[in-house]
Amino acid sequence: MAAIKQLAAVTRSGTGKGAARSVRREGRVPAVIYGGGESPEPISIEFKDINKLIYAGHFLTTIFELDIAGRTERVLPRDYQLDVVTDKPVHVDFLRLRAGSRVRIGVPVHVVNREASPGLKRGGTVNLVLHSLPPTPSRTR
Repeated sequence: MAAIKQLAAVTRSGTGKGAARSVRREGRVPAVIYGGGESPEPISIEFKDINKLIYAGHFLTTIFELDIAGRTERVLPRDYQLDVVTDKPVHVDFLRLRAGSRVRIGVPVHVVNREASPGLKRGGTVNLVLHSLPPTPSRTR
């Protein structure tokens, strides 16, 4: 299993469009932590940190430990929104992880060694129908 990444966050008082805009003016990205049997918690994260993590790849399949005012919260990013013009992060949703809980995620598909493929060398192409494998439905026995 990959190492859990650390990320610092700050609780924010307001919710809604006005409060989110004021957080963005401070150079932070508004976010929310939900799930785990608790009420949603609005937070904000430093823009530089979250921007680097999103564009580094594997963001939605990485477990993070958020440090919120001295306490840690284990979370998994579920979604993020980017500005339609600048492609900068505007908002992030995190799912709270509890011990023993089950989470279903999609796994991204990456094609490796394209250049070494004999079929591509002879003029073939790679056609990916699905760019990620969806989670399988749960089976009951």
